[in-house]
Amino acid sequence: MKKSYQVLAGMLLGLAFQAGALAAGGGRPSVGVVEFKNETSAGWWTSTVGSELSGMLSNELASTNSFRVVERKKLESVLEEQNLAASGRVAPGQGAKIGKLTGAEYLIMGTVTSYQENTSSTGGGLSFKGISLGGKKSEAYVAIDVRVVNATTGDIDFTRTIEGRSSGGGLSVGVYRGGFGGALGHEENTPTGKAIRAALVEISEYLECVMVKRDGCEAEYQQKEQKRRQGDKKALKLD
Repeated sequence: MKKSYQVLAGMLLGLAFQAGALAAGGGRPSVGVVEFKNETSAGWWTSTVGSELSGMLSNELASTNSFRVVERKKLESVLEEQNLAASGRVAPGQGAKIGKLTGAEYLIMGTVTSYQENTSSTGGGLSFKGISLGGKKSEAYVAIDVRVVNATTGDIDFTRTIEGRSSGGGLSVGVYRGGFGGALGHEENTPTGKAIRAALVEISEYLECVMVKRDGCEAEYQQKEQKRRQGDKKALKLD
């Protein structure tokens, strides 16, 4: 009986915390975006990109005015202390503590699970002393697995694979003297950067739909998910 009272008290405490947070935010859910993970061999991924992507998604969510976004430094400090940044999971009993310390009702986690890039020539290229002038068409695709973890219960309330695509073509000037790399900022105006941005915008719109609006918009994302799954099945058959 005593244990039952303790469980009930814990549930009531969690509900009280969520109700208080919603009231303080005018009904907007409070969220914290965890540093992104990567499961691909994408050349543009460096040790800082995960943090950059979480910052970009935080900005997208804030711009919708539908969420209260927890300040990233505060979130990262608490997650590091709770070892969540490394594990990617909320252990039993940690959720309420993390929620209380950060003020976040939900933790949003993203993992880049697929990346493809294709560059093809459209012909008409010229070359003079190592400098090439020609037409190129580039396409990029990125898939991000998104999980929304309830900071009180540790349950995964929402999960979805979001895709971003971009293509670009036209006249290009390149120097054939070897290549060089850079940070994610160097991808801003490339098909890769545009695909990443498209995916982040899609994530923010999806989360706004399922967590805030809930006005029937879910059907659109369910159709997209079915289409993605069908595409995956076709790809597996080709393999």
